[in-house]
Amino acid sequence: MVFFFMFGMLQGMRIVGGNQLNGEIEISGAKNLALPALVASILTSDKMIYKNVPNLADVKSLLELLACFGTEINYEGIHTLALSSRNIKSAIAPYDFVRKMRASILVLGALIARCGIATVSLPGGCAIGTRGVDLHIRALELMGADISIENGYIKANTAKGLTGCDITFPVVTVTGTENILMAAVLARGTTRLINAAMEPEVEAFCELLRKMGAKITGAGTSVITIEGVNELCGTEFEIIPDRIEAGTYAIATAVTNGQVLLKNCKYEHLTSFFETLNLAGISCEKKENGVLVYRREADIHPISIQTAPYPGFPTDLQAQYTVLMSLANGSSSITENIFENRFMHIPELARMGADITIHGKTAVVNGVEKLTGAQVMATDLRASVSLVIAGLVAEGETIVNRLYHLDRGYENIEEKLNHCGAKVERFDV
Repeated sequence: MVFFFMFGMLQGMRIVGGNQLNGEIEISGAKNLALPALVASILTSDKMIYKNVPNLADVKSLLELLACFGTEINYEGIHTLALSSRNIKSAIAPYDFVRKMRASILVLGALIARCGIATVSLPGGCAIGTRGVDLHIRALELMGADISIENGYIKANTAKGLTGCDITFPVVTVTGTENILMAAVLARGTTRLINAAMEPEVEAFCELLRKMGAKITGAGTSVITIEGVNELCGTEFEIIPDRIEAGTYAIATAVTNGQVLLKNCKYEHLTSFFETLNLAGISCEKKENGVLVYRREADIHPISIQTAPYPGFPTDLQAQYTVLMSLANGSSSITENIFENRFMHIPELARMGADITIHGKTAVVNGVEKLTGAQVMATDLRASVSLVIAGLVAEGETIVNRLYHLDRGYENIEEKLNHCGAKVERFDV
């Protein structure tokens, strides 16, 4: 199997700041949908066709993991994949694969639904909080799975199959909702997920499962009902545009005082975010083929936000928004309610001249006139892109190290930025 992905662990990015972004940026497929969608191929022995799959390190890692189980992977285009899990030869997800990203835990629900057993390493990923898998485990136990944790592995089996039941999540969990959806579609009886995630990616994932023959109602609401079926079939499915990528480029456009059309962006997937930008003086106009973003006023207005589950302000755009507020005309506060360690970009922004203080889960941002280039280090996926955004507007040259974090979630970022007038280049360390 040959991957079309080309990623290096020891790379950096050099950014010369001070250039406006102007033009068009095509938004790639959503990482946070592509990962569970690809995992869903385990649920059927039929062929699955996926279109608009983003070229990302996380996708590469997941495909390598699926290959371990016996999934056959073929490419029918740059962003089109054909997957066949007709012959599952293993239900073990080894540490060396799962440690690379959090979303690998999604194979737990799919494997136990298809095979009745699963051994999955406790996952890794970004160091932005505990994000424990206890909610996934407890839900599967309620459905009849026997689960233990031994030597860093989750070991699950169900001799009699899974049985549907009511599952109430104490907190909203996207991966938890997706994991139990995959377990429930092949379970006996009815499963109700209460306090389920409502993200567009979850709603689209339910659409995929329905195309495969699942019986699901309530997608896009906080209560999802699943009637178990005996088997699922193959289908063709297109990944929706990545709203987090779109929001990232919207902020990059705003800080550089440019004008960019975010092609394929769905305004309705980012309503809360775009409304916040509008309050800050950034116009976000819904167009037939995307969203046009530009700064309509000279100054950026300080607007305080709190992250929240969808449809609230996305936690995955908090770091990027912090850069925007660091250049606002006044002070604002940013409260992180989803992950406890998601302010690791702030010390790096301080190296570039940002004036930000942290008080518990709230960052107080005092706007400054300018940022200056510096050597900075990425600590996680969204922190890394926030430093790139800061580099675009900073005076002088910025070097972003640990670029492998960036490649987990942004496809061809330097090409997209340079196409709109930025001066960005990747280099080997």
